[in-house]
Amino acid sequence: MTKILVIDDEPSITNLVSAYLKPEGYEVFTAADGNAGLKAARAFKPDLIILDLMLPGIDGIELLSRLRRESDVYVIMLTARTEETDKIVGLSVGADDYVTKPFSPRELTARVKAALRRLQGVSGSGGERSVMSFRHVKVDVGAHTVTVDENPIELTSIEFELLKALAENHGRVLSREQLLEKVWGGEYFGEMRVVDVHLGHVRQKLGNEELITTVRGVGYRFDDEPL
Repeated sequence: MTKILVIDDEPSITNLVSAYLKPEGYEVFTAADGNAGLKAARAFKPDLIILDLMLPGIDGIELLSRLRRESDVYVIMLTARTEETDKIVGLSVGADDYVTKPFSPRELTARVKAALRRLQGVSGSGGERSVMSFRHVKVDVGAHTVTVDENPIELTSIEFELLKALAENHGRVLSREQLLEKVWGGEYFGEMRVVDVHLGHVRQKLGNEELITTVRGVGYRFDDEPL
């Protein structure tokens, strides 16, 4: 059974989210503060975490920062803050997506289902091996690995899917809308800035910003030379 961990200090939120997710067949765990949330994440090893930004004890940002040192579990961040900088900080630390309070529980459920479908698709893709080789970068879709100049790099599932989408369309410019559709799916309701933040992480990990070109006002292009 797919396991989901909800970390929020408001019982009304954890009860509401649980009430919507359990009928979908998910096993739902809850935690009411940062310390308990980190312990639960380590003990239950959930497939997905819904994490509130403002928590007693360890706050959501610190919790996520610690979690990312040991896990690439998919994280949807909940925040009552509307300021763009708060969202960007959360994404920069390692959140895969975010939802701003107050939120629609149906929207959140849709995002959870879409994320889990993508993750299941990735884990089930090992049967057919597909390798894209370029002068500097090699993307092994079946093994879900990336090397740069023969050195392996670690990408989150979102970062891998973004790089894969760009590599599959080498030389073509993909807009933010197209990348959202390919990586987050048609059910995505959030802001397009999420693409910029995650691609910033990809560029940093590749170690060569020229491999992914920003075409101002249009989108992004993968420019490594194919072999």
